[in-house]
Amino acid sequence: MQKRVRDVGVWNVDNLLSLAPSLNQLSNIIGSVAAPAFLLGAVAAFISVLIARMNRVIDRSQYLHKVSESDENKSYLKADIPRLKRRAELLNRSELNATVSAIVTALIVIVAFVSAMLHFHEYGVAILFVVALAFFLLSLVDLARETRIGLHDFDHHA
Repeated sequence: MQKRVRDVGVWNVDNLLSLAPSLNQLSNIIGSVAAPAFLLGAVAAFISVLIARMNRVIDRSQYLHKVSESDENKSYLKADIPRLKRRAELLNRSELNATVSAIVTALIVIVAFVSAMLHFHEYGVAILFVVALAFFLLSLVDLARETRIGLHDFDHHA
């Protein structure tokens, strides 16, 4: 009975060792996830830029909401609130797309390592990379749309 348990234990350790990638395989895996790792860093920096823009839009909107209707010098600025709301919507959607891109990119790295450990082919990695880039592209398109409506005459007034 004891020998049988020990054999099962040895068998499990042997199986675990056979799952571990070799040094050459590990080097190839790290090389293949370098591009997704750079993409992940770029998307993280991009999300930071989007959040900063969103904060600026929200600050401006809050300022305009505080302007009194009786203040004849500034009340006309309240007409800019719908434009600011549209900008915030575009930035919000851009942030969502960028976040999905970052999540899919992180999945690429995980799938690459797991498939190497289990000795599977990495067909899913290419598909995930295309999906991540597609969401990143959508995020950039929304940012471009927001930037087009970003600068307005109202922005030059206090």
